[in-house]
Amino acid sequence: MSPPAYSFPKSHRIRSRADFSAVFEPKIRHARGPLVAYARPNNLSHPRLGISMAKAVGTAPRRNRIKRLLREAFRLHQHDWPEGYDLVIVVRPHEPMVLAEYQKLLTALMIKLHSTWQSRATP
Repeated sequence: MSPPAYSFPKSHRIRSRADFSAVFEPKIRHARGPLVAYARPNNLSHPRLGISMAKAVGTAPRRNRIKRLLREAFRLHQHDWPEGYDLVIVVRPHEPMVLAEYQKLLTALMIKLHSTWQSRATP
């Protein structure tokens, strides 16, 4: 078996307004620190990521830095998470953290959201 490809192609991104709305609609969310994550199962063999960030988070360079770090954390851990979820991260204002902190936050959020969806699926 070959090792997983640590890539982040466009097919792993949520880009359309309809896809974002579909993830927000079930209102399944959890917050950790400055991140609020919404998730919804998809019918794909891989997770997808969307990032939503207001201008209140900071200047454009700060927002871009946070987005790059979140994408990198997703790219490195996507194979460790359950397959088939659309994940939208809403970022609250904060000072940018190191990559390891975002990795811990995203992993904790994904585990919590997955368990929430599992409990919904089995009555």
